Amino acid sequence: MKARRILLYMALVLSAPPSFAESACCDPESPFRPGEAYPETLASCETIRHWADRAPATDKRITLGIKGRLTGVHADGVMAYLLMCEPSEVQVMCVTYNANGLARGDEVVFGGGYGRLDAHHVVLDPCLASRGQ
Repeated sequence: MKARRILLYMALVLSAPPSFAESACCDPESPFRPGEAYPETLASCETIRHWADRAPATDKRITLGIKGRLTGVHADGVMAYLLMCEPSEVQVMCVTYNANGLARGDEVVFGGGYGRLDAHHVVLDPCLASRGQ
């Protein structure tokens, strides 16, 4: 009987529609995803302003994915700060633990917790960076 109740409960949970917060979060065509999910669509330096201006209005964590060339790599021995896009555009900073040998000019993909500092700066913290494919 207990096993049947557990199976019924699991079936109800798995068949439930997404919560309002999840469904209201992110356009499926956008580079944003709720929580720590990784988006299939990635922003670029050419599209980041468009997407940043349309970021989901939520106090919950959202993840942004973006692909482009590194414009700067800074490390202080504890953290690494990877920059993508030119300062005249919307510049994106990936805050991570290690630059992993990445250098200015490398094609990379960032994925991390989205935060908009101002009209020209986005911070992804925490962030994962990997070589672009």
